[in-house]
Amino acid sequence: MSELVGDARHLSPSAQEALRLRAVAALVEGRDREDVAAMFKVSLKAVDGWWAKWLAGGREALIGRPRGRRIGEHQVLSEAEQAAVRQAVLDHQPCELGLAGQLWTRSQVGALIVKLYRVRLTEPGVGKYLRRWELSFQRPDKRAVEQNPEAVRGWLEDAWPEIRALAKAEDAEVLFADQVGIRSDQVTGRTWGEKGRTPIVRRTGNRFSVNAMSAISTKGRMHFMVFTETFDAQVMCRFLDRLAGHFDRKIHLVVDRHSAHRSKKVRTWLADHADRVELHLLPSYSPELNPDELVNADLKRSLPMRHRARNQAELAAEARRFFHRRQRQPHIVRGYFHGPQVRYTLDENQLSF
Repeated sequence: MSELVGDARHLSPSAQEALRLRAVAALVEGRDREDVAAMFKVSLKAVDGWWAKWLAGGREALIGRPRGRRIGEHQVLSEAEQAAVRQAVLDHQPCELGLAGQLWTRSQVGALIVKLYRVRLTEPGVGKYLRRWELSFQRPDKRAVEQNPEAVRGWLEDAWPEIRALAKAEDAEVLFADQVGIRSDQVTGRTWGEKGRTPIVRRTGNRFSVNAMSAISTKGRMHFMVFTETFDAQVMCRFLDRLAGHFDRKIHLVVDRHSAHRSKKVRTWLADHADRVELHLLPSYSPELNPDELVNADLKRSLPMRHRARNQAELAAEARRFFHRRQRQPHIVRGYFHGPQVRYTLDENQLSF
């Protein structure tokens, strides 16, 4: 009848639990303790101990419990100290707390703990705390020191809701636009290669570039213009002309504060076409508020994956192919509005942050 062989201590916790329950069940049925010990190949002491637990606490007393220290027990840092270090990591850069550098590493967090509480931890020990605090090692998003947080807050809480309400009242279209430059010697991304030997990417030694201007809407529409001259007010006016020609209703266009966007020539064009296009400027040094910046990143990431251009005409053609491809993929265009910092919902041009 016994299915057990050898010392029961060698069994898994779940198997030991099942053994205890079966042995006590046999005792409850009236079997002698000696018979139960022989049946399950355990000692009389073990059987007596299980029976005592059963009498004291019932079935719950026989259920297995996790072994070792409970989570959070006997930690070097108290809960309050851990909370303080975690908040310091989230709210400050190391250099702001008298340490070196701008990025938090396990070594830097360990140095902060030493500075605050005179406790030295190994890097693996610091890593355990960081994981327990639900922090992960990430590539940081960059922000210009010149950015005005109040201006960003004003855009999020006041300017954007006003633009959204105005566009809804006028049955107008809202688009975000930006310009980008593409160079022939740009190589982005990674490739596989032999360890210890850096792979080589062949490209032309001639340097040339093209520029592009694109505009996207939360509905998945994309409009673009590729050009070879420098981006200036004249080019911006040409883009506005082309953009207005694609719509039978007014456009509210959101752009950054590039000098061309604020030029006298562009202001004159807007005054002459006030019923067609209205321009709205984002806060300075705030590219994260413009989802069209993700179009630029996508373009620069996609071009090296395809044929390497050998002259300016080929580079311009590759850029146009990228934009035409994205025009046929509105789901990807809508995805640009789901940026890591600011999300624009797709149904009512609403913003969450």
